[in-house]
Amino acid sequence: MQGITGHQGQFHTRAMLDFGTKVVAGVTPGKAGTKVEGVPVFDRVADAVRKRKANASMLFVPAPYAKDAAVEAVEAGIKLLVIVTERIPFHDSLDLMPYARSKGTTVIGPNCPGLASPGQAKMGIMPNLLFKEGDAGVISRSGTLTYEIVNAMTQAGFGQTTCIGIGGDPIIGTSMVEALAWFQKDRATKRIVLVGEIGGTAEEEAADFIRRKVTKPVVAYVAGRSAPPGKRMGHAGAIIQAGKGTAESKMKAFADAGVPVAQYPSEVATLLASTS
Repeated sequence: MQGITGHQGQFHTRAMLDFGTKVVAGVTPGKAGTKVEGVPVFDRVADAVRKRKANASMLFVPAPYAKDAAVEAVEAGIKLLVIVTERIPFHDSLDLMPYARSKGTTVIGPNCPGLASPGQAKMGIMPNLLFKEGDAGVISRSGTLTYEIVNAMTQAGFGQTTCIGIGGDPIIGTSMVEALAWFQKDRATKRIVLVGEIGGTAEEEAADFIRRKVTKPVVAYVAGRSAPPGKRMGHAGAIIQAGKGTAESKMKAFADAGVPVAQYPSEVATLLASTS
């Protein structure tokens, strides 16, 4: 956990431990030798990797310093990096993502709630009480919609294998297509939920991939049907330009790929029932 000694870092370290995550080290320059929730703190990621065998890291580092912290993690050999931080400068992400990929590091985010595998571990800020072990994989661009939909799934009896919040920025480390490929290969995942929103072409690309490569049932929800053209809605990536990235174009792409689309978040669980 990079940034473990901050208020948010401390709070979510406790939540991750409660979920079952093995938080083996924290990193805050100048705080080496201290502990947070019993977790030893180091000055450098390399120290955490060498002394505690850390292989994944989560960033709770302010936006101006997030790129440097992420590069430090990649150079220390971290293979999974979850960046919760929002408002990271566009060009910082543009530099970071190809560099991380070239070093074999998988990045989730930035500006994301992280990921969670019920019964196993969590990296991020998703509320613990939402989840239930099951066979549905969830991929989402929206944090709060993730919570609402996962909660509705759990209440309806549909548990999750893993829930991945990929983030809502224009430049992210893991795309919907990449996450879909993971779930397609995962034997425990029997069905997939996609939570999209206006802006960009992620959902259209996902629909094309589903049509060609995915054999498991997929259901979807797309936020932003009432968004006015050209207006950004919440996320930096959620902006419609030149008629592209509309909710209508995304829903049509899913329909053409045979993916049922819920009109409201609460309907996702109903659509999942039809895949049983």
